[in-house]
Amino acid sequence: MSIFSSILAKILPSAAAATAAQEAAPAAPEAAAAATAAPAAPPAAITVVDVEALLDGMPGASSLNWRTSIVDLMKLLGLDSSLAARKQLAFELSYGEDTSDSAKMNIWLHRQVMTKLAANGGKVPAELIA
Repeated sequence: MSIFSSILAKILPSAAAATAAQEAAPAAPEAAAAATAAPAAPPAAITVVDVEALLDGMPGASSLNWRTSIVDLMKLLGLDSSLAARKQLAFELSYGEDTSDSAKMNIWLHRQVMTKLAANGGKVPAELIA
């Protein structure tokens, strides 16, 4: 499981399940033909999750600055926040800059994660996305 998928699974479990199903879907032409022959199921409703309330309610949230720090966000979620893990996350999210400037990368990562959470059904405060 990718690092970003792990973040999604901790905050937006329904979005993570949809992403996992999409990644696991067969790409064979027969499967595509079978899928078009069957009646389409209605799309699953996206459940909006208040990301701020959820994260603030987690144990340890008061001692971590998850609102501005990708390291603290990952720690709060119980994920590896090492430089290597953050570089892997940067690769997954297509960071196009030099990863040796970890401060710049960390700021970019935090904004990207918040933006992607909002795009996947998370209610994220506007100041965390901008």
